[in-house]
Amino acid sequence: MAFYDEMAEMTLEMITEFGQPVIIRAFTVGEYDPDTGTAPPDSTKEQTAQGILLDFTGQEFQNNSLIKQGDKKLKIAAQGLAWVPDLLSKVIVRGRTWSIVPPLKEINPAATPILYELQVRS
Repeated sequence: MAFYDEMAEMTLEMITEFGQPVIIRAFTVGEYDPDTGTAPPDSTKEQTAQGILLDFTGQEFQNNSLIKQGDKKLKIAAQGLAWVPDLLSKVIVRGRTWSIVPPLKEINPAATPILYELQVRS
């Protein structure tokens, strides 16, 4: 097993132990077909990930004007995800739904995803 694969596995183990399950929900809007004049129904897919929900620090507020009061930082283990969250995805933590706001950071050394760091807003 390569070094970064081991790091991804260790990250998942640590976040599983100290974090909590997080639901990632993605929506796909049915694309309109002009030939038939219809669109298929919208679809939703979900996956459960392991994450840690954190507050931003005072220093982060000073350095980043895009952070609003009430925003949180969500770190999600990349290993085992069926698909990658994007800015249109929603995350559900302890029954509360959060939107993902830019930036969405991927910790990905040597093309091995280890961790996703999201800024989320309720």
